Amino acid sequence: MNSILLEDVNNIANSQMVSWDKLQGKSIFITGATGLIGSQIVLGIDQHNKNFGTDIKVYALARNLDKASRLFGECTENVVTVHGDMCGEFAIDGPVDYIVHGASMTSSKDFVEKPVETILTGINSTANILNFARDKKVSGFVYLSSLEAYGVTDPSLTSVKETDYGFIDQLSPRSSYSEGKRMAECLCASYASEYAVPAKLVRLCQTFGAGVDYSDNRVFAQFAKSVIEGNDIVLKTKGETYRNYCYTSDAVTGILCALLDGNVGEAYNIANPTTGISIADMAKMVAHKLSGDAIKVCFDIADDATKLGYGPTIKVALDTTKLEALGWKATVDLEETFRRTIEYLKDVR
Repeated sequence: MNSILLEDVNNIANSQMVSWDKLQGKSIFITGATGLIGSQIVLGIDQHNKNFGTDIKVYALARNLDKASRLFGECTENVVTVHGDMCGEFAIDGPVDYIVHGASMTSSKDFVEKPVETILTGINSTANILNFARDKKVSGFVYLSSLEAYGVTDPSLTSVKETDYGFIDQLSPRSSYSEGKRMAECLCASYASEYAVPAKLVRLCQTFGAGVDYSDNRVFAQFAKSVIEGNDIVLKTKGETYRNYCYTSDAVTGILCALLDGNVGEAYNIANPTTGISIADMAKMVAHKLSGDAIKVCFDIADDATKLGYGPTIKVALDTTKLEALGWKATVDLEETFRRTIEYLKDVR
């Protein structure tokens, strides 16, 4: 395992913010287990078993067994790969105590080019996993939602709490992701109300760090690769969207806190509140501080940025007071997030 990623995994495993005692001798099912966040949940729990001799069983749902083998090949026998699809059938013999439902379509280009699939995958997979949770009578369930579920919020707000909902244009195909997230959230709340599934929600800001694929094309990955390859950062919009960010290991500890200590039927924001910045200013920060001014920021404004998968211009700085009340706190700032991401990508490119 890459040294930076191993350090992150150990930080998760050793975190005193997580109520690890509640997982002792229990089993946890992770969907999206081969994704950036899901894989680090699996690795972090397995590392906790290694470090402390605990007995937490992890079931990792994966469609691609080769990728799962590469990611989890050094894990203990407590990590079991479950071959299946989040919208289809899969089998787990024996009890499942907790579920983290993290599988989702994540490509902005797909939100525009495959909006029907984006909506149906989000809703059908969540219904499928919630039914599984109901059948297994789980003790805890957390759904990984997104800040995009807020839509375009009031720009005068200095921070966005869990109840500060904004506007989503449901007639825009690009809204397939944000509307799909809202509907999946409502499904979770409805299963909690009607079937007593102990579902909680976390709304993640854009999250990245060691473990991201070099082929990832999201904004943060484009910026990091520009530094590595010595290419100027080219923005297709004015970069006015303002939001905050979170390092992957911080997001994982936040997810586990919400899963184990959060209130059923409620949502929790996960972000580093110190990282609020516009896309343009973040690009300039990366060019200046991470490349030492070896690259510059250029603008090549697209006629219609929505066709490239970009969402509407927003100002969303998530308020994390509610999650922090459970004992969680982000630890990695934005500059260090980029430094660690860049060093990781240099090693694995």
